[in-house]
Amino acid sequence: MNFEQLSSARPDLAFIAHWVPKQSHVLDVGCGDGVMLDYLQSDRQCSGYGIEIADDKVLDSTRRGVCVIQQDMEKGLGLFADNSFDTVLCLSSLQMMKHVEPLLRDIVRVGREAIVSFPNFAYWPHRVALLKGRMPVSKSLPYQWYDTPNVRCATINDFRELAEECGLEVLECVALAAGEQVSVLPNLRGDLAVFRLRKKALA
Repeated sequence: MNFEQLSSARPDLAFIAHWVPKQSHVLDVGCGDGVMLDYLQSDRQCSGYGIEIADDKVLDSTRRGVCVIQQDMEKGLGLFADNSFDTVLCLSSLQMMKHVEPLLRDIVRVGREAIVSFPNFAYWPHRVALLKGRMPVSKSLPYQWYDTPNVRCATINDFRELAEECGLEVLECVALAAGEQVSVLPNLRGDLAVFRLRKKALA
């Protein structure tokens, strides 16, 4: 898969991919159909693994040539030692977890850096939907309230506070809309939040 193919299929992943250095060792937590690791392997000469629980997505990843481990992310990343990876990805998956904080700590334990993305609940159409007395439905939140896999709702400001509480340094934080960076009023106008994180250095 090349950059044009990735950008056409998933513009959000195309933006995030430029944060992953070439030849990195990568873990993709909740890798889905493996499209991101497929691109990183073929275009940026990265190596690594994906973690996914859904049978169909594990099969899709395997067909792409991605090394995938079928495992429930809620059980943590005990398979891996500290700093086993240059970069750990958790893209649009963290909000599906019941226990977000322990998984976030584990992600930065096994990776020297982490890239986390999630739907921004403060996106203005979501606010309008709530004002109308309805749960939001959008491209980043495409489910109805009764069939959504998302169990946590967060805003950019919420996640930044959690990162601070977990002793993490926010290296970069952007909001995306249709895969493009939003610079003005990002917590209002961006539907996807993306953070690049690492453990704070000990004083």
